[in-house]
Parts: sequence; C-alpha cells; structure tokens
Amino acid sequence: MSEDLISLLERPDTTVAIVGATDNPAKFGNIIYKDLKRKGFRLFPVNPHRKIVEHDQAYPSLAEIPQKPTIVDFVVPPAVTLASLRQCLDLELMNVWLQPGTTNPAVMDFLQQNNFNYLIACIMVKTRFIARNKT
Repeated sequence: MSEDLISLLERPDTTVAIVGATDNPAKFGNIIYKDLKRKGFRLFPVNPHRKIVEHDQAYPSLAEIPQKPTIVDFVVPPAVTLASLRQCLDLELMNVWLQPGTTNPAVMDFLQQNNFNYLIACIMVKTRFIARNKT
C-alpha cells in the first residue's frame, strides 16, 4: 500500500495535478484550484479546453505535465474521471484524490481492480490546516 494521501499532502515537495481546473469561478475546479494555490501547494492544472488557469499554464492532459505529480485530484464528472484514471494507470500515477461527485460504480471498480491509492473526500477540507511557505 502506498503512503497515506493526507501524509503526502503534508510533505513540502508534494505536487498536485488538478484534472478539471478552470477559470470559471462558479465551478469547483476553480474554487479548489484557488484554495490550494492560496495554501501554497505546487499545482498543475489539467484541462484540454484551457491554456491558462488562474495565471498558470494549463496542460491538456496528464501526459503533458513536465514532472510527475505526487497526487492527481479529480474535479470532473465520472466518465471523465474514468478516462483520466486510465491515463493515470499508463503513467503510473497511482495516488489519486477524488472529489465528491467524481465517482460511479465503474470508477470504483477501476480503482480497486488496479490497486490505486485513493481517497474520496473534499481536498479543501482535508488541507484546511496544511499551509506551505510561499516563496
């Protein structure tokens, strides 16, 4: 079993890819991205429909991120989550965080059949007391 995801969040070198990050302030992909950025996390926004998210370069897919993220956080519908989990498996990105609403039975089966290290919870709540030093 991989390291506990909450323990990974406490490490200063942890990076988080956010699948579904967006500039739309009405979407959780924006609310979560801004919250984690404000807390000092190093983030990689992943969205094939955006070039920039909150003044940061966005990536069309997980494969195009310049370094392997520690955790992949999902803020997308279950069908998109499942497709992205297949890419995670191919890229050996096994630490995944699933926001409420991103799963369905097919997603859960895929996670369990492929031995992902996963957590289903709101990352904003779990990081409430974790802050990074901003440089």
